[in-house]
Amino acid sequence: MENNSPETPPRIDRRQALKWLGAAAAALTLSDQLKLFGASAKKMKLVSMADPRGPTNAKLIGTDPLLNHNYTPGELWPLTLTDKQRIAAAALIDLILPPEPGDKLPSALGVQDFVDEWISSPYEETNKDRPIILVGLDWLDAEAQKRFHKDFVAITEAQKCQIADDICGKTAVKKEFKNQQNLQNFFSRFRYLAASGYYTTPQGWKDIGYVGNVPSVDFAGPTPEALKHLGLA
Repeated sequence: MENNSPETPPRIDRRQALKWLGAAAAALTLSDQLKLFGASAKKMKLVSMADPRGPTNAKLIGTDPLLNHNYTPGELWPLTLTDKQRIAAAALIDLILPPEPGDKLPSALGVQDFVDEWISSPYEETNKDRPIILVGLDWLDAEAQKRFHKDFVAITEAQKCQIADDICGKTAVKKEFKNQQNLQNFFSRFRYLAASGYYTTPQGWKDIGYVGNVPSVDFAGPTPEALKHLGLA
């Protein structure tokens, strides 16, 4: 879907963004890639102010975050993305995750805010993504201007695909981009974060058939197939 609107996407409730961040971090913890909560959080270092990846005037979420509290911007940590970067991020998210008919665009769900919270949080693990994402988003607009004389959000879907295809993987890039691993890393990591944010939304759950903890009126017992699988039928 072509998106020629240069307007900054509205921000979602920050409490919701923090819930997404927690859900994504919990999923990563299960695979031992990231331990954002629990006792291990105490061992994680805040990023130094001298480090361009992130600020120190921030609070760790801790083991028991107040998800019913309306956090204001800057109360936990300052957000990172500029308006221009948020616009580019939203456009790329919608390109990577096109919605089903009748569904909302991922940007309308605020997935770019999840990415912003992620790279802004003051943990070493999440801040590794910070320079990758920031440089990549700036490159998107610069490359769109170079090729089409417009920012990334304002070019057509086909033109966006041309740029994305050049950096989406080793087998799908132009010769001139084959040695630019930083751009490939950007697209790969951004795609991962976009999917992580989107699939923690109710719309994303629906897309993958996740029902969740839905109470049942009664319990009919195991199915014949389940009993057969266990050798009990």
